[in-house]
Amino acid sequence: MRKILSILALSVLPTLALAAGSHGEGHGAPAHGMPGHDMATMSKEPSPTGKPGNPAKVTRIIELTMDDTMRFTPSDIPVNAGETVRFFIKNTGKIAHEMVIGSIADLKAHAAEMQKMPGMHHTEPNMITLAPSKSGGLVWQFDQAGTVDFACLIPGHMEAGMVGKVKVS
Repeated sequence: MRKILSILALSVLPTLALAAGSHGEGHGAPAHGMPGHDMATMSKEPSPTGKPGNPAKVTRIIELTMDDTMRFTPSDIPVNAGETVRFFIKNTGKIAHEMVIGSIADLKAHAAEMQKMPGMHHTEPNMITLAPSKSGGLVWQFDQAGTVDFACLIPGHMEAGMVGKVKVS
């Protein structure tokens, strides 16, 4: 009986997630930000992971797909320091996926939180959750040279290899 209820709950989750947000984002649970992404400080000082970008200053659109093989395509993305990009993201899978931008330490910490609270709803500008066959976008400015990571933090997805890197030069 428990297995049947779990399967039923998982089959309804994408519909609930879509209803929870205007961009198909969210898991239907209370909002929660990611460690290290205090929006009050992000816009004031440079961060190795960057900051939310101004849509009027987008210099390039990067198309990205997420799928049920637990991969992002492309998974390695080159950008220039100071560049503001719009990620146009499409979930081509049959289950929900998300893209979360951050340091690998923050992503791993948040993934551990998601294991404990898999229904967590994301509201930060560095995160988007998409229901199957939905698309959406993030605008991000990459402040400085280095590597910025991104991953799907839905439980089990990052562990299965759903990660990528933005190489900022």
